[in-house]
Amino acid sequence: MSPHTADTPAVPPTWTATPSKSKLKLPPGACDAHVHVFGPRARFPFGGSYTPSDAPKEVLFARHQFLGIERCVIVHSAAHGYDLAATADALAAKGGAYLGVALMPVDVSDAELKRRDAQGFRGVRFHYMDHLGKGAPIDEVIQFAARLADIGWHLQIHMAADRIGQLTPALKRSPVPVVIDHMGRIDASRGLEQEPFRNLLSLMADRKVWVKVSGADRATRQGPPYADAAPFARMLVEEFGDRCVWGTDFPHPNHDGPIPDDGVLVDWLAQIAPKQAQLQALLVDNPQRFYRFGKLGPAIPSP
Repeated sequence: MSPHTADTPAVPPTWTATPSKSKLKLPPGACDAHVHVFGPRARFPFGGSYTPSDAPKEVLFARHQFLGIERCVIVHSAAHGYDLAATADALAAKGGAYLGVALMPVDVSDAELKRRDAQGFRGVRFHYMDHLGKGAPIDEVIQFAARLADIGWHLQIHMAADRIGQLTPALKRSPVPVVIDHMGRIDASRGLEQEPFRNLLSLMADRKVWVKVSGADRATRQGPPYADAAPFARMLVEEFGDRCVWGTDFPHPNHDGPIPDDGVLVDWLAQIAPKQAQLQALLVDNPQRFYRFGKLGPAIPSP
């Protein structure tokens, strides 16, 4: 029997059933720009590079209601491979308030791109992380991105920290905006002067590059409240505040450390965006401008 069928034994959840109530009050229209939905496997079987526990849309919606989050970007997971059904189902349930980022092969048809655009997808993610398998060659991805420009989509890049410098020349050639996941997956214990983070700052000098100041629970080597990861995100917000978005990464797949408390992740925002104007840009204005929630505005300008 396939290890990814509906009969796969459930693995322990990677999220807390009862997160703490955050102390930080989020602004109206706050956006969680990086989450996933998994299954339920009886309806949406797994068939990708790993098999998580179920975390269906209802769990995500309830978590956001508890946290005070109104908008969201669901990033399709490698656990479901190229089968976008679970993510598309969640987007349909929320209309324009939730949008998506797809996983797709570089030879996907133009008709499929247009169909997914109508469902609320706004970009394509590519992985350069060993645990998620070999990613498409970056030159092929950049060539593929030319087709995304026609529909106002972007590239999302999930890469190991030591690959930032290697991939930078190609990413700078992208014809569409590029979003870097989880602060480039840096190791907080190596300090602000580490080469991968300096490479990320250099890449961010390109105005078409955005970054998700998420993944504090992955960057940390001290654990919650993730104080060691805060200086990296704070520097990105201070220097590139108009091109940063934030996300919880709920339900925290492939996590090696303690299960993150989503209330603590919300309160971490006070460490990285202490000014109200910074918080407003990070959670509301930037996501709205970039992803085009609700009544859809013009496409993201191509650089």
